[in-house]
Amino acid sequence: MKSFLAAFAFLTRLPMGRAGVFDANDVARSAGWFPLVGISLGAVYTLAAALLNDHLPLGVVAVLLVIIDALVTGALHFDGLADAADGFGGGKSREDILRIMRDHSIGSYGGVALAACIALKVTAYAALLQQSDWIPALILTPALGRWSILLLTAALPYARPSASAIEGMGKRSLFWGTGFIFVAMVAGTLVTAMSMRAYVAVAAAVAVTAAFGFYCRRRIGGITGDTLGANVQLCESAVLLAFLWTGPR
Repeated sequence: MKSFLAAFAFLTRLPMGRAGVFDANDVARSAGWFPLVGISLGAVYTLAAALLNDHLPLGVVAVLLVIIDALVTGALHFDGLADAADGFGGGKSREDILRIMRDHSIGSYGGVALAACIALKVTAYAALLQQSDWIPALILTPALGRWSILLLTAALPYARPSASAIEGMGKRSLFWGTGFIFVAMVAGTLVTAMSMRAYVAVAAAVAVTAAFGFYCRRRIGGITGDTLGANVQLCESAVLLAFLWTGPR
């Protein structure tokens, strides 16, 4: 239970009270729960969309979903996307990239990356909500995004010399996290008649993670917290596009 709460405390800004104090080792041990946190977030977004769909235009609902996402997660992964875009865009050497990622200010690359990501997500949500089977997309998108963290931490080293909780997230976490994704896929198939679209979405998340992981390894020799956050956003965008690409015309 402590690991589960640590995963929620790390990935969200939901109040945990006195039970919400954890150290880096707790976070590392909690990584296997990350996809379940994503599934829980997807359930929240699904409930919000179901409540708002009949009362507001779908474009407005889509904007509110992105806002809810940012509020619940503390915009954690949006921040990682902006920092990674600034680092990779403005840095020439490994040292430059890592130094720029440490800078809390947002540069032009980060601003463009945030604007593009938010615009894509809002447009994709609005389009998906017009379809009859949008629930699997809203649940699997954040789940696969958090699962992608485990794919990278199992395959790549931490790029900075300082210690990090990332170093404690390994293949064991990936095993348990993948189990949650598998259970979600099976349950979705039984309960919501989930089609092959979901499996295409999984393939899209794996492909994006592999490509971005290769890029990170080549540019900085591994991963950082910012690159993990950036990959979450890239994977979520890819999953949404996969559901749209394979959906009804």
